[in-house]
Amino acid sequence: MTLARDIVRDFNSKLSVGDASGSLGLMAPDIEWTTMWHYKVVGRGPDKVAEGLFKPLIAEWASFALVPTELITEGETVVSLGDFTGVHSVTGKTSNARYAHVWTVRDGKIATSRQYIDSLAIDQARREGGL
Repeated sequence: MTLARDIVRDFNSKLSVGDASGSLGLMAPDIEWTTMWHYKVVGRGPDKVAEGLFKPLIAEWASFALVPTELITEGETVVSLGDFTGVHSVTGKTSNARYAHVWTVRDGKIATSRQYIDSLAIDQARREGGL
């Protein structure tokens, strides 16, 4: 039996090497993805996550990485704490933002994901000129 934290680790590993389809394959067909950022996933399912989050994220950031520094697991729930680093495509500014992701894994698939991030750090990289 694969543990919930191993599935979340696998998801992050696949995403870190640009394997979006592999990451999407770890999701339940009816995954519910909640963002706390300006991206919006409308509806359920991996295709909705790809359209509402992955594609806009890749388009906006010239490069980015999500690096988990701590995983806290309780049954089906995994909390991933980590760092987002990215270079914005338009401004060229670098962002370093702390994040927390809360995952629910059921039957070996990611069933829900809730994202929380330091939106001020992200917004500063998105703005041209000063703060």
